[in-house]
Amino acid sequence: MKSYKNKLKTILIYKMLENESDEENPVTSSSLIDMLAEYGFECDRKTIYSDINALNSIGCDIMKSSGYNGGFFMASRKFELPEVMLLIDAVTSAGFITPKKTESLVNKLKTLVSVKQAESMVSQVYVDANHSKCDNEEVYIIIDKLHDAIMKRKKVRFIYTRRSIDLHNKRKNTERLFTVSPYALIWKDDHYYLVCNKKKYDNLMNLRIDRMKRLSIVSDDARPVGEVSPYKYEFDAQDYSSKMFNMFSGEECEVRLKCSLKLQEEMLDRFGASIPLSASDAAHFETEVNATLSDGFVSWLMQYGDDVEVLSPPELIDMIKNKANRILNRYK
Repeated sequence: MKSYKNKLKTILIYKMLENESDEENPVTSSSLIDMLAEYGFECDRKTIYSDINALNSIGCDIMKSSGYNGGFFMASRKFELPEVMLLIDAVTSAGFITPKKTESLVNKLKTLVSVKQAESMVSQVYVDANHSKCDNEEVYIIIDKLHDAIMKRKKVRFIYTRRSIDLHNKRKNTERLFTVSPYALIWKDDHYYLVCNKKKYDNLMNLRIDRMKRLSIVSDDARPVGEVSPYKYEFDAQDYSSKMFNMFSGEECEVRLKCSLKLQEEMLDRFGASIPLSASDAAHFETEVNATLSDGFVSWLMQYGDDVEVLSPPELIDMIKNKANRILNRYK
């Protein structure tokens, strides 16, 4: 019994230091003694030192601050304060996480630092919850089931919702039943997507997870990804994501671009540091990239105006010309 009480005492000291202490807010021996007394433990400073030495011997990083009234604090944690702030900002800005789930996740992340540190954290990301956050509380359950279905290579069935507005300015939701073969989950452009295949088509499609509800795993085996994509055995999410623009799917091809020199960093960030760059003239460079021929890619290219020129393939050049003419006609 005495051995059990001693172990419990050491654990209580650890929990208090984990919750209450950091370099700016050390906990004194007197505070630890008072806390332990509330749990029925009588001890002195010598006992506190002995327990802290024991904790340090198994890998904890507890230090004592200098000065006569110095105290003990956790010198390092699994997650440091800047790391927790980054995670909180990511959760806060993720549009597919509902306001309720956002609050729950942020509160859990705050437990990774001391209470004082958590109180001092102010997220630098502003999110208008009324517009940026989804209201689908099933998202967590859906993500879990999709992971399970992908691992088991089984099809899934769900209701998919699309939002629209009619001629009388009334908002409405159109719901359709989907049964698909799931291959991967991709977080891109501030949304979470399921990459999947619908049986009657021999290609991949991308569906937003926050638009799904009442998802279930069905007994049918998913189609092999090699039947509907260039990936023969396993889906390559990184390769696929790098070729998607605004998550529009399309036929993959090699694209040759002539770009203004000021876009070098932009192209390297978007397509990777290994793409070829060659000087075209004093103000431009050329590069070759792999991408999908889609309206999303056309829109992405057109945002750069005359700083980007497509040299090939001809189909993409025609797509850009046609879209430019449609825009021009809209303003005539």
